[in-house]
Amino acid sequence: MGLVEEAHNVKVLGSGERIIVFAHGFGTDQSVWKHLVPHLVDDFKVILYDNMGAGTTNPEYFDFERYSTLEGYAYDLLAILEELRVDSCIFVGHSVSAMIGAIASITRPDLFAKILMISASPRYLNDVDYYGGFEQGDLDQLFDAMGANFKAWCSGFAPLAVGGDMDSVAVQEFSRTLFNMRPDIALSVARIIFQSDMRQILGLVTVPCHIIQSMKDLAVPVVVSEYLHNHLGGESIVEVMSSDGHLPQLSSPDIVIPVLLKHIRHEIATLRVMVNGDFF
Repeated sequence: MGLVEEAHNVKVLGSGERIIVFAHGFGTDQSVWKHLVPHLVDDFKVILYDNMGAGTTNPEYFDFERYSTLEGYAYDLLAILEELRVDSCIFVGHSVSAMIGAIASITRPDLFAKILMISASPRYLNDVDYYGGFEQGDLDQLFDAMGANFKAWCSGFAPLAVGGDMDSVAVQEFSRTLFNMRPDIALSVARIIFQSDMRQILGLVTVPCHIIQSMKDLAVPVVVSEYLHNHLGGESIVEVMSSDGHLPQLSSPDIVIPVLLKHIRHEIATLRVMVNGDFF
């Protein structure tokens, strides 16, 4: 195993010719895909890895300067693909990793057959003519709470993000992976993600994108999926699921698994999906 693979806890499962790469969002690790992977390993080669800063990675490897922008994570993704000699993949990115995949695809579009974006947002802050779901005051309160008492913040944030009650298995799982992060790293990563603005790069993304979204998501309003669809540079399609929460692959696997399998296997020209009464 190479240094990059080791640092990111890379796992390669299955032996199919087509390759699927799964990348997780903030506060989780590759275990967030545990319900989905068993459905794919018979037909695909599946690559899982952890973003630097996840609780499963060595915090000594976390370079605050490198990860002061999302580009640092995109370079990591490209390094993993290079070390594994991947020449084409279907990339499934959850939350911030959808944007990380988009950034990586601008540099190397040849490596990405298509990108599945789950619960993705190019900007979380509201702006003129743009609704991201948060005001700056909301984010400042969030960062202050993280800094004041990280464990208490995790306990409050997990059920809000997952959209389940405090006792649900999905909330407990997200609480566990969130709390595994080193608090100073978690705060730094949260700041970078929530203050990011990727709107200006969307037009440079030429790889086909499938945008998959929960009907109700604390972090990403449904209108954001429409915004992505209208501003990405290549072909894109949108599907809004009846699931609730920002981690639907964890909280609603029965809804999400068939949707993801469909999008992984479907060619883009054959699917038209209706969102909010409009055909895209």
